[in-house]
Amino acid sequence: MEKTIQTSAFTRAAEIRLSYRNRVNPAERPQVTSSADSYRVLKASWDAGRIEFVEQFKVLLLNRANRVLGIYEVSTGGVAGTVADPKLIFAAALKACASGLILSHNHPSGNLSPSAADLQLTRKIKQGGELLDITVLDHIILTSESYYSLADEGLL
Repeated sequence: MEKTIQTSAFTRAAEIRLSYRNRVNPAERPQVTSSADSYRVLKASWDAGRIEFVEQFKVLLLNRANRVLGIYEVSTGGVAGTVADPKLIFAAALKACASGLILSHNHPSGNLSPSAADLQLTRKIKQGGELLDITVLDHIILTSESYYSLADEGLL
């Protein structure tokens, strides 16, 4: 007797591929040893035409020596905010085999003070990082003229 195989939704699944391509030699990667280093690297990667226009959230992905593996743009929002999904942040960190993260976003208003939402998101991502052995080293709020480091202010 011949068995018929039925195709159902339970037998169909998408293939997932993880890839990370680094085209920068290890010796050429910037090393981050302070919040000022973070700000310089981030500001150089920010679109100058958007820093005072819309809020963006980016993450510096670091190796164990705090060398920059890459910069991942998590989201672009409006004038008053943007959504930073922790799942996307950790997906990028895991793809790059990052050991450390520096969170960052700009405030188009020029106000460098962190909001309650900024602090809550930072705590949430820090807790997630602890589970994955990915250290959240800082959260930088930047403008075209300056920056605010949650780590420097003891808020991390």
